[in-house]
Amino acid sequence: MHLLRLFAFVALLAATLTTPARALSLLRDPDIEYALNQLAAPVLKAAGLSPSRVDILVIDDRRLNAFVVDQNSIFIHSGLLLKMKTAAMLQAVFAHEAAHIANGHLVRRPIAARNARTAAGLGAALGAAAAIAAGGGKAAPAIALGAQSTAQRLFFVHTRAEESAADQSGLRFMARAGIDPQGAVEVMDIFRGQEALSASRQDPYARTHPLSADRYRVVNRLAAGYAGNARKDPQADYWFARAKSKLSAFQRSPKWTLTRAGEYGYADVKLMRQAVAYHRQSNLKRALGAIDKAIATRPKDPYLHELRGQILIESRQFKAAVAAYGRAASLAPKNALILGAYGRALLADGQVSKAQQFLEKSRSRDGRDDRVVRDLAAAYARQGNKGMAAVLTAERYAIRGQLADAGIHAQRATDLLPRGSAAWQRAQDVLSAAQAAKKKK
Repeated sequence: MHLLRLFAFVALLAATLTTPARALSLLRDPDIEYALNQLAAPVLKAAGLSPSRVDILVIDDRRLNAFVVDQNSIFIHSGLLLKMKTAAMLQAVFAHEAAHIANGHLVRRPIAARNARTAAGLGAALGAAAAIAAGGGKAAPAIALGAQSTAQRLFFVHTRAEESAADQSGLRFMARAGIDPQGAVEVMDIFRGQEALSASRQDPYARTHPLSADRYRVVNRLAAGYAGNARKDPQADYWFARAKSKLSAFQRSPKWTLTRAGEYGYADVKLMRQAVAYHRQSNLKRALGAIDKAIATRPKDPYLHELRGQILIESRQFKAAVAAYGRAASLAPKNALILGAYGRALLADGQVSKAQQFLEKSRSRDGRDDRVVRDLAAAYARQGNKGMAAVLTAERYAIRGQLADAGIHAQRATDLLPRGSAAWQRAQDVLSAAQAAKKKK
């Protein structure tokens, strides 16, 4: 499949949004994504959706938002994840977004048809999300999104009717899964009063999920009616603590992390947070001491081995990193992010051919990680295959929305690759997108 045939669409979107917006990027971490998928699984099942088909992806942005763009992806901003105080609150967010999917709210929206599992679909989603987060969503011309009217037709700006329906369905899904529905009320409490603010001061969530006093009262009433269905889920509490703890350890100061490392009461989570904090202080000895103790509590946990690999490779201990990532890959042989990290370590250690094999495996499972595309380009370049290196570099720039740069490398790839080959065609796809973007300027 050629992932880049939709880049012309991304170029059109970028050229027609009238309000400047900084780029959004994904925060890819195998541990955090696994934890979030564990939390989302019960509500997805209750909604009749397959947890193996719906990805939970984190956007590296401190503003509060969550949204869906197709039937296969739920996006949540890192800022909203860190704002959640309980597993039930985070699961309420997932239940609400799952309701938008299950209720068919995306069916008639053109961008929603662009699968965010592909690089182009992801670029379109993040481009439009950035515009709305910056307050520019309402200024996006109808032509950019194939809509016939106004911002009400933007692909992830929901009507009040849709929000009401998603509230009711989301609470029903939570009840089926035995999750405390009060979590939904607590999430809504965060955004109360947002509609009284000017658009520039609102959180993106308030612009994409309009809230009213009536809607809040209905959710309160429904949650009270479902309260008897809730049951304690220690696993949900654990995975919530793990996801939030790892994210905060990388985004907060090491001093802040060390003073709160044990707040959730899980020994391995405390040690993981300490390992990250010491690593960020460039204290390799203490970082390894903490992560090794964490691994001792859960020796078959691939994500703790993956973190050990990250600490080592970022400390330029390449051979040790290869061993750590290799152990992680043996424990999670289908995890694209771990496979990509293992390939990265092999490349750093000079094992170029083996690195290429694992990087290709990673990219075939998940083509949305531009680090893997970058590393694959480097692997091909080091083996003298300049044509493949050029096309991969072009694709990486395209994924990042830098279509002018992508076009330069795509033209180089076109000149180097056999005419008509699969890789040559991929270069043509990028060239077409770059040329379309240039014409719009």
